[in-house]
Amino acid sequence: MSKIKISAVSYTNTFPFIYGLEKSNIINHIELTKDIPSVCAQKLLDGKVDIGLIPVAIIPKLHHAEIISDYCIGASGPVRSVILASFKPINEINTVYLDYHSKSSVMLTRILAKKFWNIDVKWTSTTEGFENNVKENEAAVIIGDKALVAEKKFPYVYDLAEEWIKYTKLPFVFAAWVSKRDFGENFRNEFNSALQYGLDHLDDMIDSYDLTFLPAYINPKTYLEKNIDYKLDDEKVKGLNLFLDYTSEFEL
Repeated sequence: MSKIKISAVSYTNTFPFIYGLEKSNIINHIELTKDIPSVCAQKLLDGKVDIGLIPVAIIPKLHHAEIISDYCIGASGPVRSVILASFKPINEINTVYLDYHSKSSVMLTRILAKKFWNIDVKWTSTTEGFENNVKENEAAVIIGDKALVAEKKFPYVYDLAEEWIKYTKLPFVFAAWVSKRDFGENFRNEFNSALQYGLDHLDDMIDSYDLTFLPAYINPKTYLEKNIDYKLDDEKVKGLNLFLDYTSEFEL
């Protein structure tokens, strides 16, 4: 029987999930790859994997998309690793560089700009290293581990999860485990159990993984426990559905 191909995001906030999958029996019948969010999404779109931890903005582009897990990459407060960073306050920004790693964070920024911040800016695509080239009246959407590095380098840092929650009173879901086909209840249960195992063993994961790339002021356990909210509960589903409603007004 062929293994189930799974693409997981390669950021620190996904390490508990990866650890749980690698330490559970499920690893014997899955093929796990680690990618940036946009690649996870493209692999699922192209049929190269069966399951992806994908930016939720991609869900409307998938035929028969199904969220197959009770866990996600979400936030019920400041997330820290998805930010808009700039040298000027938001009302003085004229250009925004969009992180090429994730369409969910890009779409979230565009929604916030139009519906809540009331700013009109030029949106600019990026490539690697863009966060080092931001000028006076420009800003950058920066996500993942590089956002944790960048948060001390800019005088103005807008936490995008915090901004969403401030205006909508709902938590935000950045990425969910999505498949284009049903794997049945037994697999779902085993998959959820593996993810939960990782969340229950954060200390072991932190001891096992090399996290020296994070700034010294970042406490990995505090970040994972306080800033990332992994349970895909009813309130997060409400936030996700509202976000997807808003995305219908924009082109991906």
